Amino acid sequence: MSGYGNYLNLIALSLFSYHVTGSAFGVGAVMALRLFSGVLAGLSSAALAARTTHLRIMVGADIGQGLAMTVLAVFADRTPVWLLGCAVVVTGAGNVCFTVALRSAVPAMVGPEARTRANGLLVTGRSIATVLGFASAAPVIAFGGYGAAFAVNAASFAVCAVALLALRPRTDAEDPGPEERGQEEGAERAGRRRVWRGAAGLPGLLLGMILLRGADAFASSSHNVALPVVAHAAEPSGPALFMTRFWVAWAIGTIAAHFVLKRAAKGSEWGEHAFAWGTLAMSVLFVAAFTGLPVAGLMAVAACAGFADGWTEIVYTSRLQAAPDRQRSRLFGMSATAETAGFAVGTVLAAAALEVLPAPTVVGVFHGAAVCAALLLLAFAATAAWSPSPIRRSEGDTHGTGPGTGTPPGA
Repeated sequence: MSGYGNYLNLIALSLFSYHVTGSAFGVGAVMALRLFSGVLAGLSSAALAARTTHLRIMVGADIGQGLAMTVLAVFADRTPVWLLGCAVVVTGAGNVCFTVALRSAVPAMVGPEARTRANGLLVTGRSIATVLGFASAAPVIAFGGYGAAFAVNAASFAVCAVALLALRPRTDAEDPGPEERGQEEGAERAGRRRVWRGAAGLPGLLLGMILLRGADAFASSSHNVALPVVAHAAEPSGPALFMTRFWVAWAIGTIAAHFVLKRAAKGSEWGEHAFAWGTLAMSVLFVAAFTGLPVAGLMAVAACAGFADGWTEIVYTSRLQAAPDRQRSRLFGMSATAETAGFAVGTVLAAAALEVLPAPTVVGVFHGAAVCAALLLLAFAATAAWSPSPIRRSEGDTHGTGPGTGTPPGA
C-alpha cells in the first residue's frame, strides 16, 4: 500500500512541481532537493538507529510523510513554493529513513535464515506497487486533481503506520551479552589488521558492493530518463502504453527472481559474485532494450532485465543483512547514500546528454560504466579469495552451496 502511494505520488509530484514553479528548472530543483535530503538522511540513519528502535523510525517516517502529503492535499490549489520545498524535504528524508530501517530490521523480524525469502517478498511487493502506481496516476489526477493523488499517498502512509503499530514486529536484535560483545570487538580488532579492509572500517568487499550499488543507481538513471523519450519516438500516439508494457514486463521479471531464489537458495547465502554478475547482466539487458526491438522482443528483454534487477536487489540486501546488528544500520545508511547520490547525479547528466546524443548511446555509456564497476568487483573478489586470513568468518558471512558462494551482493 505504501509503495503504491509512493509510485503514484512520484508522477503526481513531478507534474505538480511544474504546476507550482512554472519551469523545467523548478522541477529539477525540487527533485534535487528531495534527493539531497535523502542523501543527508542516509548519512545520519546509523546515528538515529543507535538512539531508538527501527520500529519507531519506520512509524515516525510514515507519520511525517503522511502529514506532509496531507498538507499538500489541503493546499493543492494554492501551494507556495516554500511549502512544496518543505514537503519534498520531509518525504525525501522520510523515505530513506524508512527504507534503511526496514532493511536493517528484516533479520530480526523473520530470523536470519528467512531473510532472503522476506527480501524477495518485499521486492515482489515493490514491483507490483510500481506498476499499479504508475498506471493509476493519470486517472487519479484526472478524476480528483493533485489533491486526490496526495490524499491517496497520505492514506497509504497511514495504513503502513497502523499496520506496524498493530503488528508491532520485533525489529531489533537483543543487546549482546558481555561475552558476545567481547567476541565481536575481538573480531573487529582482528579485521583492522587485514589487508583487505576497506575504508571507514568496513570489509573491502562490502564497501565494493556498496560502491557498485551506487554505480548501478547511476546507470539506472539513464534508462529512467531515456524511456519517455524513446516511448514518444516509437509510439507517438500512445507513449503511455509503451511505458506500461515495459514496466509490466520488468515487474514480471522481478517477481520471477523471487520465486527462483526462494527455490534455489534453500537457506544458502549468495555473495558478491552473484551480485556482480547480476548487475552486469542487468546493464547489458537494459542496453539491449534500447536497440529498437519489436514489441515482443522488447517485453522479453525487459522481463529479463527485471529478473536481473530483482536478483541483485534480493542478493545485495540479504548480504548486507548478514552483518552484525550493530553494523547493519550503518551499512544500509551508506548504501542509501550511495544509491541516492548516484541516481541524482546520473539523472542530471543523463538529461543533459540526451540533449545532444541519441538515447541508445546515452544508455549504453551509463550502463557501460556499471559493467566496468561489476568487472572490477569480480576482479577484487577473486584477488581477495587468495588472502591467507579467514576473512569471511568474522565479517558475518556464511557459506552456502549456490553460485557466488564464499563471498557478498540494486529505481
